[in-house]
Amino acid sequence: MDALINVVLPVFGIVLTGYLAGRFEALGPESAAALNRFVYLFALPPALFLFTARAPIEKVFNWPFIGAFVGGSIATLLISLLVGRIWFRHDPVTLSVQGLTAIFANVVYMGLPLLMTAYGAEGALPAIVAALIINVMFIGGAITVLDATRATGSSPLQVIWSFGKTLVRNPLISAPLLGILFSTLALSLPKAVSNFLELMAAATGPGALFALGLSLVGRKLTGDAVEIAWLVVLKLVVQPIITFVLVAYAFGMDPLWSRASVLLAAMPIGAGAFVIAQQYNVQVQRVSAAIVISTAVSVATIFFLLIWLGAG
Repeated sequence: MDALINVVLPVFGIVLTGYLAGRFEALGPESAAALNRFVYLFALPPALFLFTARAPIEKVFNWPFIGAFVGGSIATLLISLLVGRIWFRHDPVTLSVQGLTAIFANVVYMGLPLLMTAYGAEGALPAIVAALIINVMFIGGAITVLDATRATGSSPLQVIWSFGKTLVRNPLISAPLLGILFSTLALSLPKAVSNFLELMAAATGPGALFALGLSLVGRKLTGDAVEIAWLVVLKLVVQPIITFVLVAYAFGMDPLWSRASVLLAAMPIGAGAFVIAQQYNVQVQRVSAAIVISTAVSVATIFFLLIWLGAG
């Protein structure tokens, strides 16, 4: 019960507050877009930079954690692609979006504040490492496949160059990579700069959760119910189970990182999957519905996981 009171209730309470603020028009649609931009461009990058810059480099490159999280994601992705091709008869473009949706854990807007609430400041680093993995490997991979499939007259080198520019411009990648550089070289910041970044970073947790709630307003629960349910099961059940098996039997790590790997794998589908689906106009309604349903269902699944794994 402590897990519910001390972790789940505050975290999902802020998400609910954001949703109600948008649902009853205390804040309009333009507020959701503005708050999302603030969190994405101004609050999250300082937080990602500071946590990686101050962490020992060997903790950033926690290979057992990376192996478990990547392994669970790839195994889930393969299941999604196999079922999507054989059962749902999807083409490669649709399979790319569906596969990304099945493994796109909301590790930043929900995972980061949840782990920090559950385990303190040490819970931030696993979420940041997971965010790097998702952005570089899986978003980058999906974009590359989609661009390559739709490219007309573009050479593989041009597709790779476009992919590289997309990654460099992403603050969720550039900020922690800069932090890794500072950690590797043991560089320090002037006190005034450090204080400024800390104040900006402090807005990350509540801002991200509130923005997440606002972003759920107006999403339509339309699409193939069977396929939407399948995506939710893949994300909230299959991926964390596979990750747990890898943690238990293949990758030994300290308790905090092992718990974090399973919890991050159990996060609901992130809004980034919708951004990709919308940009390429593939399965937009199904992805949107899967995000809303997985977020709602995750209240229960994360609650039980926290009780099982222990929090605080």
